[in-house]
Amino acid sequence: MTDEVMQEGNPAEFHPEDLDPAAEGETIGSEGPTSEDAGVEAAPDERNEETGGADVRIAELEQALSAKDGEVASLRQYAGELEAMLSATRDSLAEAVASYRGMVVRGNPGVVGELISGDSIESIDESLHRAKELVGRVRQGLEAEVSLARVPAGAPERRALDLSALSPREKIQHGIGGRR
Repeated sequence: MTDEVMQEGNPAEFHPEDLDPAAEGETIGSEGPTSEDAGVEAAPDERNEETGGADVRIAELEQALSAKDGEVASLRQYAGELEAMLSATRDSLAEAVASYRGMVVRGNPGVVGELISGDSIESIDESLHRAKELVGRVRQGLEAEVSLARVPAGAPERRALDLSALSPREKIQHGIGGRR
């Protein structure tokens, strides 16, 4: 606003010494008007015209200023409304993201829920992908470890005893079921 005033030029400036009779060349107690005074008497009328134009310009600028103040007030009100809408939208987004995270955790029971995090849908999807990769690597490591320590299931196969190394007497005792 002040730039507009500066660009359009300054109105006629008021100088108090211009109105001081002593500054205009009149002396106190002079004997009447001199020839110099004739030109000075016309000057106040010109000044009134100049200040009248300045007064009009000042009134125009004050009117423009009040219009701009009204615009600023309405824009501030609009900005406040937008801030409230933005806050409501952020809250709604946070609720939607939390709901989406819950659905992702329930939809992927093989993944630990603490591994899935984020504050946006994209970050939740990315953390789900990383969690699935981690679970896959852990599963492969466990399967490799189990395969190395594989123990056959159940009892060993039953085989007939090799009685060829026993003496006839030991064979008879074994057949009767008696042991000594």
